[in-house]
Amino acid sequence: MDWWWALVSIFLGLLILFGTGFPVAFSFLLVNILGIYFFWGGEAGLRQLILSIYASLTNFILVPVPMFFLMGEIMFQSGVAMDVINALDKWLGRLPGRLSLLTVASATVLSALTGVPMASVALLGTSLLPEMERRGYDRGMIIGPIIGAGGLAMLIPPSAVAVLLAGIAEISVSGVLIGGIGPGIILACFYSVYIIIRCWLKPSLAPVYDVRQVSTRERVRTLFIDILPLTFVIFMVIGVMFLGLATPTEAATSGALGSVILAACHKRLTWDLIKRSLIGTTRLTIMVFMIVAGSTAFCQMLAFSQATKGLVELLTGLPLSPILIVMVMQLILLIMGCLMDLFSIMMITIPIFFPIIKALGLNPLWFGILFLLNMEIAPQTPPFGMELFVMKGVAPQDVSMVDIWRAAVPFILMEILLLWLMIIFPDIALWLPSLVKGRSL
Repeated sequence: MDWWWALVSIFLGLLILFGTGFPVAFSFLLVNILGIYFFWGGEAGLRQLILSIYASLTNFILVPVPMFFLMGEIMFQSGVAMDVINALDKWLGRLPGRLSLLTVASATVLSALTGVPMASVALLGTSLLPEMERRGYDRGMIIGPIIGAGGLAMLIPPSAVAVLLAGIAEISVSGVLIGGIGPGIILACFYSVYIIIRCWLKPSLAPVYDVRQVSTRERVRTLFIDILPLTFVIFMVIGVMFLGLATPTEAATSGALGSVILAACHKRLTWDLIKRSLIGTTRLTIMVFMIVAGSTAFCQMLAFSQATKGLVELLTGLPLSPILIVMVMQLILLIMGCLMDLFSIMMITIPIFFPIIKALGLNPLWFGILFLLNMEIAPQTPPFGMELFVMKGVAPQDVSMVDIWRAAVPFILMEILLLWLMIIFPDIALWLPSLVKGRSL
């Protein structure tokens, strides 16, 4: 069978299963089993598939995933994340779009503590949305910043998606984690500047209101009790990696330990908290590991069907510049983001795109960070972005999906602008990873 017939058969099978509503992970698993049976020597191929899946799931590189999830669960379940929002609120003055800026600031800090975008959207939506509604904020200035800033957890470490991406694509975990910091901070600045300018030009979008006067003593108190202790946890994850003191695996473990210590210092570390955090971590970890298992088998099926080799030879033989091919790939990812969840996109495209990038002689780490930014856009993209549905779940009943789509568009455009800048100026993504010392796993 020609490689392109094999590729068409594989994707046609996936589309049929997706159309029936079959779970994504099991759809991939079923197609993988059938494909490997035909392309990899029948029963012998199935036995090898089991061994390959076992090897992928017991890979040391995946240890940070449950640790990052545990860290985020403890932060949310203990209420420390909510304390961050309250503390930042006391430090913001009477800036245009004050509550929208509070959303961006809170999401940026929470991103460095949790690494779960949808959880950030849910927390910001339930905590800040009612107050912004009460103050008469425009729906676009309420919903847009929550969706846009909530996605920063995809870029700023600890990001479990970054670890998953690095593991499947076989690139440096620490490089992807550290490389997301610069784009994440730039994106937060884009959001903040946009909010200030829009609200300054049109004050009715975010009506000015009397802000409760907070004494210097109270501000200093919140600084030392609620904000500065967070730098300890952030250092335990990002700092130890950046200085070369720990691998990402060790940093994830130290970060989880730091979140436990922080919860204990706030006198909130209870058996019930530990139980709820472990249950939440287990659920998320099982979901991710199912994705890893399906992706591993999918990579091998594409390889043995010669589909990967055929695609690489086809694209590298086209009279197109490598950068143009990269831009086409980004466009494909953006279109897929309108229709599919990010994990399905990753499982389908990583086994195809990264061999092409390596064959073109481009830096796979740079492309990995581009890919990660595109995966931040995917859950926010109409009509089927998951963060849009989370937002719908926490928004008032009179907020329609069209309202949410309209509010998300300006923030998606800013993310696409950053994506374009990163293609033109790769150092936006690669400068910080180039400074990381030492160890990579």
